[in-house]
Amino acid sequence: MKAIKIKKVVIEPLNLDLEEPFRISIGTKYSIENALVTVVLDNGIEGYGEAAPLEPINGENQATALATLNSCVDFIKGKDITDYRAIAATLRGVFQPQVTARCAIEMALIDAYAKVLNIPLYQFFGGAGNKAETDYTIDIVPPDVAKKNAAKLAREGYTVLKTKVGKKVTDDIDRLLAIKDGAPGCGITIDANQGYSPCEAVHFIEEMGKNGIRPILFEQPVSRYDLAGMRFVKDHTSIPIAADESVFTSADAINVVRTGCADYINIKLMKSGIIEAMDIAAIARSANIKLMIGCMLESKLALGCAVHMVAGMGCFSHVDLDPHSEPEKEPFAGGPDYKAPFYTLSPDLPGIGCTRK
Repeated sequence: MKAIKIKKVVIEPLNLDLEEPFRISIGTKYSIENALVTVVLDNGIEGYGEAAPLEPINGENQATALATLNSCVDFIKGKDITDYRAIAATLRGVFQPQVTARCAIEMALIDAYAKVLNIPLYQFFGGAGNKAETDYTIDIVPPDVAKKNAAKLAREGYTVLKTKVGKKVTDDIDRLLAIKDGAPGCGITIDANQGYSPCEAVHFIEEMGKNGIRPILFEQPVSRYDLAGMRFVKDHTSIPIAADESVFTSADAINVVRTGCADYINIKLMKSGIIEAMDIAAIARSANIKLMIGCMLESKLALGCAVHMVAGMGCFSHVDLDPHSEPEKEPFAGGPDYKAPFYTLSPDLPGIGCTRK
């Protein structure tokens, strides 16, 4: 292939309103404050990438992500787009902690490269399929609101609902009972976002059992660093345990395998970047650990990239890629077609499929 150089790199904020505040055990978000990368090739093709920092999770905020991205511009300009892996490897060595910024660059490079090849991104990831079904998250809200939201989501066609826990056991049980009452036909997953101690998590599981609640899986019940504590929880329940914040890198995934502390690994592009996410998936599959995929608070661009990964690789047992921004206010057109709870990817849209409005 003839060399195709990166002619221009543009970095800018990406600010979006949420449909409503998003509450989890570690805090509340009222808006999306992300960063957008645009790479322009010398043949005119543009690739887009998004950084979605969430300081309590990945240690970044919008300001730090923008600063990191701006410091990378001169390095990226002039490079051949086919060298995207080498570019990503260099940036990973220099900016290891700034994962959302690196993810945005990888996303923009791979989006542009797929457009050069004139293929949709799901084919780049393996071409296993072009559809994905997601759950939808009900955050930490009062039981009456949870019940109302659950009933609405069930009517819209969702078959699996997720809720955040990890604050107070009695409140979490009340919310789960309300969701079960509002959507009795839906499966439920729960995510503590590191909110419990190991003993609290086991007590919570016992209380769920007493109330006839059995979730499909229990995500990150304890601190990300406490793999022994997660193994303790896993050993005291038959509910599948998912490692989320415990896995940012391939080395983290290997530690989860070695300790036997989880049944699932939750991949998020904003924890690992795209290339490392593929490596983590390979480790999990080789160890017979199931895969799920999740997201931060992202626009249709980053969500779309994750959907392409799910559909193209075809190895994810659970998908948690629910949109929370207001679609009409997004700066992008195209991308995955979303009719709850299904995403469908067009074979005729190269790359992620998003274009600027």
